[in-house]
Amino acid sequence: MKNLQFIIAILLFPLSIWYAVGVAVRNLLYRCGILKSHKSPIPTIGIGNLRMGGTGKTPHTEYLIRLLEREKKNSISLLSRGYGRKTKGFLSTSDNSQFSIFNSQLLGDEPLMMHHKFPDLNVAVCEDRLEGVQKLSSFKFQVSSFNIVLLDDVYQHRRLRPDLMILLTEYDAPYFNDHILPFGNLREFRSGCQRADIIVVTKCPPLISDQRRDEYRRRLRLRPGQQLFFSQIDYLPPQPLFDDCPWSTPREALLVTGIANPEPLLRHLERHFTVRHMAFPDHHPFSAIDCRRIVDKFNRIKSPEKVIITTEKDAMRLANGGAKELLADLPIFFIPISVSFAEGDTFDQTIKNSVFGVK
Repeated sequence: MKNLQFIIAILLFPLSIWYAVGVAVRNLLYRCGILKSHKSPIPTIGIGNLRMGGTGKTPHTEYLIRLLEREKKNSISLLSRGYGRKTKGFLSTSDNSQFSIFNSQLLGDEPLMMHHKFPDLNVAVCEDRLEGVQKLSSFKFQVSSFNIVLLDDVYQHRRLRPDLMILLTEYDAPYFNDHILPFGNLREFRSGCQRADIIVVTKCPPLISDQRRDEYRRRLRLRPGQQLFFSQIDYLPPQPLFDDCPWSTPREALLVTGIANPEPLLRHLERHFTVRHMAFPDHHPFSAIDCRRIVDKFNRIKSPEKVIITTEKDAMRLANGGAKELLADLPIFFIPISVSFAEGDTFDQTIKNSVFGVK
């Protein structure tokens, strides 16, 4: 398998050169001011990565939402591209004149999940992030305008320059060990990390030695003023996808995922029971055929003590439309996740200082 991956990487290397040239020219045009980066009319926090998917943007965005909501000093909005949605242009969950009920086809699965988890949060989607924040700056919700906007997956959207930029990189797959697409998984050169104000190493083990921290600090090549933090994923108790489905610890589980990197969740579940894994592409729209395959695979598990487990993102798509009709009678649970920062990290205080001027 490794030999095959090496051969494919070698074959893709010429394409990486052309992709790299395109990225370099684009970044040069922004650096020279030929292409313009614009400041938002309202305060913004950007979160993104250099690598294609799997670094934990969604749980870190949730963490920021909870942190900012605790302050109760500003109205918060989340602006996303809305990957996978069937609509175009600007949509906001606070504009009830557009749609009374939002689904993943209108917003995309991740914004829909945020809408369900944070009912008081305005979730907006727009392909053009600059246009999105301009509309949010004048958008009225109840009695106040939105004056802090979280920008999801915005790192390569150079037209908009956030007030604070957070770059995520995964502990087991840091960008300093990767290469540019399609030879590797980087969307742009490693030097793009210089645009970040904060770098977070995500999905860390619970305990990191000072020696290991120093190694990452050295290899990440932080510029003066950049701050480095370390976070880990915390898996929360399983929740039923459909009502009235009690959890009893199973012997076997069918894991169904449509995310970029399901390996950490798979390793977590394998500590507790036997797991069979059905992996679909990232943001996969589950069809009736997919659901029948899931049902068939589940029925072939002989143990009576069995469940289907999925991610919180995938749950949004499995609970919609025809998929729900095919799966509603099965014991399906999703695993919510959260993040926590290493003991002694001052991430919360750093965000408060940047946004609120708290000392």
